[in-house]
Amino acid sequence: MTPPDIDALTPLLGGLSPRAFMRRHWQKQPLLVRGAVERDPLSLPRAQLFALAARDDVESRLVVHDARGWQLRHGPLPRRALPPLTQPRWTLLVQGLDLHVDAAHGLLERFRFVPDARLDDVMVSYASDVGGVGPHLDSYDVFLLQLHGRRRWRIGRPRDPVLQPDVPLKILANFQPEQEWLLEPGDMLYLPPRWAHDGVAEGECMTCSIGFRAPTRDELAHELLQRLVDAGDGEDGEDGGVVYADASQAATATPARLPEALRGFAEAAVARRLRDPAWLDRALGEVLSEPKPSVWFDAGGKLAGEVDVVLDRRTRMLYDARHVFVNGEAYRAAGRDATLMRRLADRRRLGAREVAALSAEARELLDQWAQSGWLHAD
Repeated sequence: MTPPDIDALTPLLGGLSPRAFMRRHWQKQPLLVRGAVERDPLSLPRAQLFALAARDDVESRLVVHDARGWQLRHGPLPRRALPPLTQPRWTLLVQGLDLHVDAAHGLLERFRFVPDARLDDVMVSYASDVGGVGPHLDSYDVFLLQLHGRRRWRIGRPRDPVLQPDVPLKILANFQPEQEWLLEPGDMLYLPPRWAHDGVAEGECMTCSIGFRAPTRDELAHELLQRLVDAGDGEDGEDGGVVYADASQAATATPARLPEALRGFAEAAVARRLRDPAWLDRALGEVLSEPKPSVWFDAGGKLAGEVDVVLDRRTRMLYDARHVFVNGEAYRAAGRDATLMRRLADRRRLGAREVAALSAEARELLDQWAQSGWLHAD
């Protein structure tokens, strides 16, 4: 797929270009778009959504609001676990549709004016009449696209983010809406992080959420430091293998006390790694290209000659100035190979002529990825 023209006006963003949308609205203010798409871009039958919710490799949740209050159940959710269609006030949430449904993956591609490192997934919620998950706020950006039926959205900036007690969902206790809209099929609402919102179905409806990855500082630090630990395997040569020495250590009458010199050695060891920009670049790319734990690939075979190739819809491929990253793995790339590998990451495909222009080493990499199921002949 060709990357989006970021200066082209598009109905998807209410007649704005991606460049203008990112400047005016991204992480700043909501945007309501009437007729963002002409028709249901997924054409996902209710029965197919229910079948996906029953699978153990698909993340799903059931939310019911009845006389007993709010109830939450995690999948797999076979059809018998779901309430009758005529019962009001229940919602089925199915996560990661882009990993399992080609049309959902195609829809996610339309939002690639945001960096791939930030794209997360496509979630679809099915709701019976008056169904919803209560007023809440998210820590990430989201586009809410109405697929089928109608849903009423109320939004507002949270003045009091206290949550309702003893509820299995993060529902705001004092939600005060500022704006309200009824979304019809094809309409879409963009919300920046931490805008409170409450969507309630008016009759049976299906809504699609395009969400984005937003790691916390602590989460990202944890992942990077774990890579730092894993990287301590002697790759740094003699300097990385320096052994602690304490020729000046005096005799001690407090043997259980940690030596200050050893603490200083440990601090310098960690700081040395963190000061290395090459290590940080590699570790960050590996972390951000890592698929979710629930993602798995079907083994394939070697590519038969010089053919068009396309990345599997589950593959995450990124790059920086020196590396390409595929599904948590880092590879050095330079020259023509780097140009073509970056083109593969941006377009998610390469033509046969481009494949033929790769070096023997790069073509061998493509074969390895094909055998792992990360890409396929097209």
